[in-house]
Amino acid sequence: MTNAPIQISRDWLGRVHTSLLAWWAPTAAIVAGLFVPVSVRAVIWIIALVWIGMACILNARRCNRTHCRYTGPFYLAMIVPVMLLGTGLVAVNMFGWVCLGAIILGGSWLIWWATERAWGKFS
Repeated sequence: MTNAPIQISRDWLGRVHTSLLAWWAPTAAIVAGLFVPVSVRAVIWIIALVWIGMACILNARRCNRTHCRYTGPFYLAMIVPVMLLGTGLVAVNMFGWVCLGAIILGGSWLIWWATERAWGKFS
């Protein structure tokens, strides 16, 4: 007997409100952060990445959602390049920030697609 119905019912991604709060709001903050000064952008992105990374890790523990086990640490790891760019240790222009944002959002999408395609939605 499978416990798939239990996993689905515990999955935050399956609920509109929790999905909006845990993933879509921080994603929107990352995109909106492109239009503010670098110091503010770095703070917004770091908060958003911590928020979304922890939401993924907690969701993986709640329901064994496959991609959340990988995207959570990925989002948290992406804090390092944001800090490097935000502090000026690595100097980039706006294009560099857009590329980093694309790597963050595109990378998480790629992880979601690849892991759930390979191992299923819950594993």
